[in-house]
Amino acid sequence: MTVTRLPPGRHLDLLMASLAVEADAQRALLAGDRVTATTKFGEAAAGYRDSFSCAPPHSYGRLVGMLKAAVIGGNAGEAAAFARTALSGAASTPTAGYASAIAALVGDDADGARRGAMLMRSGDEPFGRAARAVCAIADGDHAGYAEVCREIVADFAHRTVHLTGVAIADTAVMFEALAAERGMACRPLSPLMPPV
Repeated sequence: MTVTRLPPGRHLDLLMASLAVEADAQRALLAGDRVTATTKFGEAAAGYRDSFSCAPPHSYGRLVGMLKAAVIGGNAGEAAAFARTALSGAASTPTAGYASAIAALVGDDADGARRGAMLMRSGDEPFGRAARAVCAIADGDHAGYAEVCREIVADFAHRTVHLTGVAIADTAVMFEALAAERGMACRPLSPLMPPV
């Protein structure tokens, strides 16, 4: 999520604070402290939502952050409902498509997830990989899902840091949670994660 080009203001302060809280959540997850991680992911999701509510138009990236944090934290229903309302009439951008696709997967709306993935494909390579993961989960394609998640993990694995100094394939962990609900996986695919 890019934050450097946004104008200063309360929305940016809330966004930066949410990024820091999510980093704390990921550190707790890496340490195996799932209770703290769940609480922190919930706080981060709420912060992303508050930031979106006072942000400039088309700031859909924070909806992706909100949904990701809520899915990993295990409480995505309310976040998905908020995202669906916020995306009503949204611009057709890869980021809006990403948020729409995640919200659709949370709501078990395979067709909606595929529509969101179509918008994602016009973005850069990470958006394309995420779009493939969305479609694989929506289609129940176990092999396709496993393949794209390995690619996502490999992309993150070569980075020294990702989110505020935390190196974790959080996108793969989010998809793992969504796939697990459909019986497609039994543990996080990220090699950075502790054993379940």
